[in-house]
Amino acid sequence: PKGDRGKGPAEQDDPDVFTRVVDKDENGIYVSGAKAHQTGCINSHWIILMPTVRLTQNDKDWAIVGAIPADAKGVTYIYGRQSCDTRSMEDGDIDDGNAKFGGQEALMILERVFIPWDKVFMHGEFEFASMLIERFTCYHRRSYVCKTGLGDVLIGAAATIADYNGVPKVSHIKDKIVEMTHLNETIFAAGIASSFLGHKMKSGVYLNEDMLAQVCKHNVTRFPYEISRLAQDIAGGLVVTLPSEKDFRHPVAGPLLKRFLVGRRGV
Repeated sequence: PKGDRGKGPAEQDDPDVFTRVVDKDENGIYVSGAKAHQTGCINSHWIILMPTVRLTQNDKDWAIVGAIPADAKGVTYIYGRQSCDTRSMEDGDIDDGNAKFGGQEALMILERVFIPWDKVFMHGEFEFASMLIERFTCYHRRSYVCKTGLGDVLIGAAATIADYNGVPKVSHIKDKIVEMTHLNETIFAAGIASSFLGHKMKSGVYLNEDMLAQVCKHNVTRFPYEISRLAQDIAGGLVVTLPSEKDFRHPVAGPLLKRFLVGRRGV
């Protein structure tokens, strides 16, 4: 969480809005606080805690980087909701997505979580927080090429629906699919270019090119929505009004749906 975004960690009404060191001994440190939007945290083995904002001298207690097991004592997870998440509880295998291994986001709450000294990588060195965040975002934002995999699936689905509807050769349909492909590959290209132009640092670790990593992220905040809009334009209203798999398997409703929700002959 960020709390009052106009204030730093030390200025917040609740000091635990940002993760901080609350105690230490000869064995390690104890941290409390929270981490929001933690993608994949519940099915991870380890969690690395780190700052998310620029820190000052007053924020030394919040200048902490450390690794904890995902099931460490004092960690509570509150699972985030997704629009179609209850479908994985229904019978069938069409509507449930990746029911057993799908991703998730959760709010992590930390209450005096112990981190031994050999798993502490920053402790009070607030002046390095900004550099750490910048380098982390270079890697993370370049990794958004993963969204192009979803884009590939969506483009393929849109093209298939156009075929089922009997309009695969209609010019405006082809134009939309070309535009979807262009947007998707532009995301991919920025990420790949960022890696290709990476450089070796003194430590021997390679860091990808930062500007192109930011461009990749910027593209991802815009293009997938346009790809989705075009897919819905091609597919029509059934994208949001189609009955469930359970309805299609129903002894009365099923035959009616299969009779009236049809496309071209042969599919």
